[in-house]
Amino acid sequence: MAAIQDVARDFFEACEAGKGWAACKAYCKPDASFSAQAEPLVDVKTLEGYADWMQGLMKMMPDGHYDLKCWATDAERSNVIAYATFIATHTGSGGPPPTGKSTRSDYVYCMSFDGDKIRHMTKIWNAGWAMKELGWA
Repeated sequence: MAAIQDVARDFFEACEAGKGWAACKAYCKPDASFSAQAEPLVDVKTLEGYADWMQGLMKMMPDGHYDLKCWATDAERSNVIAYATFIATHTGSGGPPPTGKSTRSDYVYCMSFDGDKIRHMTKIWNAGWAMKELGWA
């Protein structure tokens, strides 16, 4: 069985690169759930939906990347936490017209495991801050 921190890292890198569910599903339960208390993600309830949402976001912000600040594994509770800053400029298509504005937006992922697969992920993110920086709000 793969170590959960390795599975989480592979998932995190694929998801944050905007590779979508096709590249992320190998690391997740087929019915993996997702939650976030953030307006743009209110209707996203599955990890598949989130991975595909990130894929769309990266089309709008092709220079998007992250600066990983902290990585932690809680083996007792089968969770892996990633804290990062998302850095991007809205120059691409696929959403509102490009604003040319940038964001530096902090977020946290809590990836919960069942065995060596992610069963649920919670994203903690101040979406309103990012939306204002990007000129979307």
